[in-house]
Amino acid sequence: MSRTRTPVVAGWFTGEGADFRLLGTRCSACASVFFPREDAHCRNPGCAGGELSEVPLSPRGRVWSYTDSRYRPPSPYVTDPELSWQPYALIAVELPSERLVVLGQAVPGITVADLAVGMEVEVVPGVLHEDEETTWTTWHWRPTGVTA
Repeated sequence: MSRTRTPVVAGWFTGEGADFRLLGTRCSACASVFFPREDAHCRNPGCAGGELSEVPLSPRGRVWSYTDSRYRPPSPYVTDPELSWQPYALIAVELPSERLVVLGQAVPGITVADLAVGMEVEVVPGVLHEDEETTWTTWHWRPTGVTA
């Protein structure tokens, strides 16, 4: 039986493999880029507003900050309370072209000991949770040169 692949939040990312990208929106009036995407109005307080268009974000950025998560996060994150909790690394990644910072989990197996501020990372498809019927997909940050 094949599992259904379902994005945790529809419209926030697209593609597979090397074509995987986070999706943001850009204001036509001030060129501000937003992630998570904004579809109603420009969030720049100094802008009168313009049309918002979807844009793929840069696939690579630099570690701006990082930490480890040592608690079970709230929904939509899904965990089995019967299983022991496994901490994971959380990375804030600066995308210089877009002039924004995007938060996300590191790929499984990467810990805070593997990270450094300024290190180059790339966005890759990730799995948030799986059950017998559904795989909920998300994004992860992976240090470049790491194939895991």
